Amino acid sequence: MATKTAIERGEERSAKRQEPGALSGFGGSVMNTWTDFTRFLSDVRAEMRKVVAPSRKEVQVTTSVVIVTVFIFGLFFFVTDWIFRVSVNGLLNKLGGMQ
Repeated sequence: MATKTAIERGEERSAKRQEPGALSGFGGSVMNTWTDFTRFLSDVRAEMRKVVAPSRKEVQVTTSVVIVTVFIFGLFFFVTDWIFRVSVNGLLNKLGGMQ
C-alpha cells in the first residue's frame, strides 16, 4: 500500500498495471488509423446521401444568371479600361510623352 505522500504526488502504481511496450504502441496506432479511416468513410457516405441533384429548371436559371453577369462585368471593364486609356493618353500628350 502506498504512503500518503506518494498518493498526493501521484506516485502510486498498481502492481497489475504494466508499462506499454514498443509494439503495443505501433499496433494501437495502426488500429486508431484504421478506425479513423472507416469513420471518415462512413461520414462521407452519410454526407453523399444528403446531396441532391438540381432540376433542369434550376440549371437553366443559374446558367442564364451567370451568362448575364459575365456580359455585365465585361461591359463594365470595357468602359473602365476605355476611360483609363483615354485619361492616360491625354495626360501623356500634355506632358509631351507621346507625339
